This record gives sequence, structure tokens and C-alpha cells, in this order.
Amino acid sequence: MIESASPIVQATLGTLFTWGVTALGSALVFCLPGASRIVFDIALGFSAGVMLAASYWSLLAPAIELSEGYGNFAIVPSLVGFLLGGAFVYLSDRFLPQDTVKILISKADGSDSGSFSSQSDLPLSDGADSRAPLTNKSIEQRENERQDRTKRIALLILAITIHNIPEGLAVGVGFATDNFQNARNLAIGIGIQNFPEGLAVSLPLRAQGMSPWKAFFWGQLSGMFEPIAGILGCLISLQATYILPYALAFAAGAMVFVVMDDIIPEVQTRGNHRAASWAVMIGFCVMMTLDVTLG
Repeated sequence: MIESASPIVQATLGTLFTWGVTALGSALVFCLPGASRIVFDIALGFSAGVMLAASYWSLLAPAIELSEGYGNFAIVPSLVGFLLGGAFVYLSDRFLPQDTVKILISKADGSDSGSFSSQSDLPLSDGADSRAPLTNKSIEQRENERQDRTKRIALLILAITIHNIPEGLAVGVGFATDNFQNARNLAIGIGIQNFPEGLAVSLPLRAQGMSPWKAFFWGQLSGMFEPIAGILGCLISLQATYILPYALAFAAGAMVFVVMDDIIPEVQTRGNHRAASWAVMIGFCVMMTLDVTLG
């Protein structure tokens, strides 16, 4: 990210950086074939903390500052954008998942499951003894639970992919402003939280039986839309500067909604909520420190 470069070049470099960090996180699937469920939950918790901090210091605060010219109504653009961002992710989750879920389930089906599997970290049923003889009913129950678990993973992957769009938009919009430091910090912060997100996509796919290369491919693909959204966001914001506070708040609302609706419920499902909560706190502190010290 070069301060003297044009906003479009800065947005391109910034979003390519965030995509690259996503790919780097996804590549850990080659190094952590036996990672436990707690690693997954901690990674997601850290990501959630970074996203929550970035949503305020790098997005909402600049949006409010840009709206000061509205006088008593300065909060309106931030409120409208924030709520629209949350609505965007909600509607995306509600109306888009079906085909994606089917695709990911079909690709994830297989018998080669890793340590992040139903045998330990994702128990098939509470208190069930895996050594007990399997009846037709228990086999059917386990198959249904496996499909439910795979569907939940698929929805989480879709949520991560969807929210990468407003993240890329946020980086692009940030570089369209006159504050290079804020935009740079936002790109670095999103890159940091994209690292565990890349792992959060590839690791459960590997555990469901997908090959390491295919799991890596899907993981890095989740960040592919960030450069596209970043360049578009920058172009639009440069042509219509009044959109900036709405766009910044929109990205913040989308990020907060993903954290509250997808990430936090997911890390609560397997008893690792304490570790994940501390990871949220640490992630928040890392992003807060980054934004304050480098801003």
C-alpha cells in the first residue's frame, strides 16, 4: 500500500493483501491435519474480536466524522448504513444458501475425516458410546446429525464468503477518503482477521473428508471477492463522495451481524465458549491497539 499512489491502486493492493492473507490462513490445512475443534473455535473467536473492533474504529467512527456536516442529523447516515449492512447479510443468508449448501455437502462427503471429526470434537450424540453396536436407528440418527453438521459448516462458509464482500467494499471506500492511515489500518486489520477465517473455511472441509488441496482452494476462494468489491467501492465512492458515510457504516453493520448471527453461535456449540470468548477479547485488543497506535 503506497501512500502516493492513486486511490484505485491503493484499494487494489489493499484488497489483494487481504485476499493473500486469507489464502495463507487456508494453507494451514496442510500443517494442521489433526487440529482439534478448540483450534477452530479460538480462530473464529479471534476473528470476531478483530471484526468488532474494526467495525467501530475503522468504519463507524470515520462514518460519523464524515457526517458532521449534517448537523443534528449527523448520526442518520451511520444508522441507515449500519442497519442496511446487517439486512444485507441477513437476506443473503436467508435466500442464497440452498445451492451452496448442496454443493459443499456433495464435495465434503467422504470417509477420510481428520482429527477435527465426529469421533472426538464433534460428538455424534451426547453421551453416546461409539463402541456400542449400531442399530438401523442409530445409523440413521448419526447420518442425519452428520448432514446437519455439514450443512452448518456450509452455511458458516457461505457467511464468511458473503461478509468478505462488504469487507472488500470497506477497504475500497477507506482508500477513497483522504485518510490513508485509517484505510491502511483497516486493510491490515481485515487481513489479520482473514487469516483465521481462511482456516475456519478449509479446516472443517478437510475434517469432512475433502482433500487438503480442495479444502485450501475453497478457503482461499472465500476471499476472492474482496478485490472486486474493493475496486468497485473505491470507484463509486470517488464519483459520489456523499455515499462514503453510508458505505462505511454498511460495511460495519454487515461485519457486526456476521459476528453475532454466525460466528458467536457457532463457537458456542461444542463447549469451547470460554476459550473462544477470551479469543474475542484478544482479537478486539489487537485491532484496537493497531488502530489507535498506527492511526
